[in-house]
Amino acid sequence: MRRTLARHIEVGDTGVATIRWRSGALGSVNVTMLTYPRNLEGSITVIGEKGTVRVGGLAVNEILHWEFAEPDPEDEQVRSGSYQTTSVYGHGHPRYYDNVIRALRGEARPQTDGREGLRSLELLIGIYLSARDGKPVGLPLEL
Repeated sequence: MRRTLARHIEVGDTGVATIRWRSGALGSVNVTMLTYPRNLEGSITVIGEKGTVRVGGLAVNEILHWEFAEPDPEDEQVRSGSYQTTSVYGHGHPRYYDNVIRALRGEARPQTDGREGLRSLELLIGIYLSARDGKPVGLPLEL
């Protein structure tokens, strides 16, 4: 569902979505543009039977919790991945664009590809369609 609750705009300023994966796992997405007095944080939390992760902060730039039933050699490296920023965009955009340019020049492999980008876009379109029509939408979309 989405609503325009307080902003004078033609799109939603607040939305919630429930997602059910093929495995049966459930997830939720909550978004608002109405945080007072400014954007305080973004966060992603994954809670599972064998581990829990919470990444938050102003720009999803802080590893707040990283714990698994079976430790991995890279866990400590991930835990130390937090960084300070004053922008909601963090430091990810310059590195992403650098990779795109280097990949186009043949100097690097792409860290992500168009297919992954389309999957993200398809999820967002599915959420919009579900909000518009008031019913669940299956993925992949049948266009």
